[in-house]
Amino acid sequence: MADESVLDNVVWESLTGPHAYLAERRGEAARYPVDVAPFLGAGGGPGVWADIAALAGPGTEVTVSPHLPEPPAGWVPGIDIAGVQLIDDHVAPVVDPDAVRLTEADVPEMLDLVERTQPGPLRRRTIILGNYVGLRHEGALVAMAGERLRPPGYTEISAVCTDPAFRGRGLATRLVLTVAAGIRERGDTPFLHTGAANVNAIRLYEALGFRLRRHVRFASVFVPVGQTV
Repeated sequence: MADESVLDNVVWESLTGPHAYLAERRGEAARYPVDVAPFLGAGGGPGVWADIAALAGPGTEVTVSPHLPEPPAGWVPGIDIAGVQLIDDHVAPVVDPDAVRLTEADVPEMLDLVERTQPGPLRRRTIILGNYVGLRHEGALVAMAGERLRPPGYTEISAVCTDPAFRGRGLATRLVLTVAAGIRERGDTPFLHTGAANVNAIRLYEALGFRLRRHVRFASVFVPVGQTV
């Protein structure tokens, strides 16, 4: 198994690793194109906050990693949500025969499903980050899951969501195991994030064979406007 320490700073490790071809970078800061994902990662150099400001631009909300020092004066806090990170420990992945590969043609339906279920951010071009699969009922997309961050040796399972009218039928489980199968097939280890308060999802993932690796915080700050950093 790959070195788990890359999961401590997953955005930076993804953008300086397998997703480096997508990275918009300035010194010790890197981000995804805004129509792909809202995430910005950073290393730990002394000028990291200046690099973040220069890359993101005044007034922009940016994600922050817990390893970073406190931002300089003038940086306004944004969201701060407790979360957890789980990693494949003894998952038994299996491809569901009814799962369909989602393509760019499906993006409008994917965005609609995410808007109604709020599993986390999905942008117009997020689909280029990896394999996305879904389940349909009478032609309509009712559940989906896919791949997002890719630090070396690992792939994040993300956008796990089910239409409220179809919950309780195990659709999310089927898709998580399908995505996990594809990740394992190429030699990576699946991992995922969810909110710490989402105890039902945590129980489900642990029952599937994921191990709680660490508690995390999903936090952001706003780059100062009209101020030198």
